[in-house]
Amino acid sequence: MADKGKALTVLTLNTLAFTICFACWMLNGVLVTFLVEHQVFTWTEGQVGWLIGIPVLSGSLLRFPVGILTDKYGGRIVYTCVMLLSAAPMWLLGYAGGFWGYFFASMGFGFVGTSFAVGIAYTSVWFRRERQGTALGIFGAGNAGAAVTSLCAPRLLNWLTEGGEQIEQWRQLPRLYAGALVITAVVFVLFTHYRKTDDSHINTFMERLAPLRNVRVWRFGLYYFLVFGGFVSLSQWLIPYYVNAYAMSIVTAGLMASVFSLPSGGIRAIGGWLSDHFGARRVMFWVLTACLLGCSLLVVPQMTIHSPGKGVMAKRPGTVSEVAPEHIAVDGTRYPLSALGEREPAGAYGTGDMLVLPTISRWQEPAVKVGDKVLKKQLLARGVTQIYFQANVWIFTGLVFIVGFMMGIGKAAVYRYIPDYFPNDIGVVGGMVGVIGGLGGFFCPILFGYLLEWTGVWTTCWMFFACLSGVCLFWMLRVVRDMHQTATPELMRSIERDIPPPGAKTQ
Repeated sequence: MADKGKALTVLTLNTLAFTICFACWMLNGVLVTFLVEHQVFTWTEGQVGWLIGIPVLSGSLLRFPVGILTDKYGGRIVYTCVMLLSAAPMWLLGYAGGFWGYFFASMGFGFVGTSFAVGIAYTSVWFRRERQGTALGIFGAGNAGAAVTSLCAPRLLNWLTEGGEQIEQWRQLPRLYAGALVITAVVFVLFTHYRKTDDSHINTFMERLAPLRNVRVWRFGLYYFLVFGGFVSLSQWLIPYYVNAYAMSIVTAGLMASVFSLPSGGIRAIGGWLSDHFGARRVMFWVLTACLLGCSLLVVPQMTIHSPGKGVMAKRPGTVSEVAPEHIAVDGTRYPLSALGEREPAGAYGTGDMLVLPTISRWQEPAVKVGDKVLKKQLLARGVTQIYFQANVWIFTGLVFIVGFMMGIGKAAVYRYIPDYFPNDIGVVGGMVGVIGGLGGFFCPILFGYLLEWTGVWTTCWMFFACLSGVCLFWMLRVVRDMHQTATPELMRSIERDIPPPGAKTQ
């Protein structure tokens, strides 16, 4: 009973600490935007991109070594050190006077992003295997720290700078964040308890790295690249997506993007519970299938297609005597034309109409003029067909919500795998999986930018995620097939040949 109370205390403080750490990790998205908008610093778009991304990069790369340290020394001491060491560069951020000062301070406080690798390992050792999915899902709800910063940091900046009148007071915000890290670290070390994984079988550093030789670790990493890297990257990418693809204001775009990002914390806890009750593999199957279908539906952009349609040809030779919008006359013979359709079909943005399916407009345009001599079967009027697909914003947002929902469940399911297969190497394996997922959050927006530049199509990001989901799903199904083949080779051969296995009853 005492251990149960300790476990709940550790889980509560682990989740609280992760929420604070994640809020700090996402600070630059708000603060850099504020500084550029108020012309405190004249950074280029490329420099802004680096400043927003560098904490994500440094925190992701350091997850692996920090995970190793957690396995060796335990989560209590490592988590406390992470928060205290991150507080120092966070405080120094308030003294930044230019790009490089801000860059190196951001790289330093990005260390707080390693808190996930520590928390996963530290939480796992306090719960039995059948409850680890739920516990890890609850811990992962600390992702909501991103929403805490998104909602609170702008208001704090407005209050600190008195609405922009005392602009230099922005420097107090990172100091407040640093103070929050220090206070959390003190509370954490005072009220948590020591426990770590059993690593008595490990004698050397190379033995500690031995699990990384298992291909399964990299498969889990690819899953996490999709569900966590996709979540982090789309949380940033959806705002310019809405602004450009749907002509929304930044405020409205941010609100619409929050439909994707805000529910992730609670959903992750649900994903842990589902993984405990139905198994991580089954949950991941549905996650990958839903992501594949959802992203495939999101691939189709708002578009207008002009195509040749049914034209009008002369039935006999003659001379064109009249050309009107409704008809063409050749030697007294009238050829009726379809009325001119709307160049922008009803339902285009700005009309308030909601179109789900494509709309089609057809018309015919004269291809001859009065006095022209025409031959039999010569084209008198060319047909035009216009197909318009609205990619309705509400349907789009609904599909985005579904994809985000499934990614939230998938984040918990991936980490539910690890205690089952690597119970004594959670820090190492969880750290490497976290590195791969974090790198997805850093590199995906860069990739999206290049895809957009090369194609000019915003939906290329969904093409990428649909392909990645398909690869993950194929790999999973192939592994399941190989496992069945190993366990019951005769049964698998019988299924492939469509014959009953030995001893089976025929129906």
